[in-house]
Amino acid sequence: GKNCSLLQEMDVIQKQDENCYCYVQNRTIHLQYLWSTLQIKVNSREKFWFEPISEKNNCRNSETVFEFAACAVQILWKPETCTETFLSIKQYGEDVCFKIQPFKTEPYTVRVKREMLDGKLLFLFVAGIFLFHFANSLSRSAKFFYLSGIILGALALLVFVLLTLKRFIPRHSTFWILMSGSCMASLYFIYCFKENMQWLWSEHRNYLLGYFLAVGITSFAICYQHGPLTTELSITFFTWMLQLTAFVLIYCGVTIPQVAYAVIAVSLCSKGLCYPLGAACHIARKMKHHFKSKKLVFKYLSEEEYREQGESETIRALEELRSFCRSPDFPSWIAVSKLQAPHRFAAFVLGSPHISPAEAQAHDEQYGIGSSFLEEQLFETGAQPEQDEPANSVHEDEENENEMHTQTPFPYATELL
Repeated sequence: GKNCSLLQEMDVIQKQDENCYCYVQNRTIHLQYLWSTLQIKVNSREKFWFEPISEKNNCRNSETVFEFAACAVQILWKPETCTETFLSIKQYGEDVCFKIQPFKTEPYTVRVKREMLDGKLLFLFVAGIFLFHFANSLSRSAKFFYLSGIILGALALLVFVLLTLKRFIPRHSTFWILMSGSCMASLYFIYCFKENMQWLWSEHRNYLLGYFLAVGITSFAICYQHGPLTTELSITFFTWMLQLTAFVLIYCGVTIPQVAYAVIAVSLCSKGLCYPLGAACHIARKMKHHFKSKKLVFKYLSEEEYREQGESETIRALEELRSFCRSPDFPSWIAVSKLQAPHRFAAFVLGSPHISPAEAQAHDEQYGIGSSFLEEQLFETGAQPEQDEPANSVHEDEENENEMHTQTPFPYATELL
């Protein structure tokens, strides 16, 4: 029944007596406050009691499971004794109230400051997006499997131990009852650790490092002994757990719940539409390749390749001609009646060369090295430039004369005009 002081941005309140403070959220949604938080710092030279206050009916009116879990944890939360504490409030979260009770008449100070871009929220949001889209590939990685085992063993030790001893639990119903209790206890432990992380790191740093080191090494040893996931069912289950964790990170990484729901819905739609889009792209590539006009690619042959290809193609064509002449469909009598040397054609069909040695010798004498044809070609190419020189000179003289005629001025041109 005690009235609480309302906190606003940039407030600096200094008091000595017991009092409660509340921050009432602004219900108008602005996207610039998507990753914005309100930082409340309470410090004093003497110790004081810090007790969060939650409404009685808040747990009944919780809209989501996360709000119900946070409310249950706040009910179980006990007052904290400290000389300095921090409180981070999301922009569009619930109304936050807490009570300060000093031990002595020593003044304490309450400061309220806004942080427009909270790095923790942005990191959680980006990590959730990354984890959701790469959950399938990460679930098949051995390194990520070991890393997940270490993190699970450090933050949710009861869940990790229960998963390790699953084979020794005969009934599935018993296992799931124990798993639900272990998850609730792990959530309470994570909440307590988050609220007291700064105090634990400053006062009990050695114990905290020893816990993480011992639990991390033990978890890695158990995961290494078990080995990475091999069955497709376990990999699929691990993928679903990673995607569910990604949704939790996305929800915790923004201050506006509606934006978190929209991002989760878009992520699910993009994951579901990847298969139809991939099939459509594959069909489009096939159709484009089918209707695309094929360009002819010309390959120039060297002299040696030209000669080898000519010889091989000639031999192949002669064999095809022999096989066609041996076939029953070939009109042999008509062909023989039109040939001048039927005996030579018959010898060619039976396998003899298509040219005689005398014809080969005459070809070499006419077109070979030292032949008259080659000499004529050489002399013609050498004499042609000499014959072209007088013609070129005559042509140049004619062009010069034409230029002179065109350049000669008409004396009476201007007068006539």
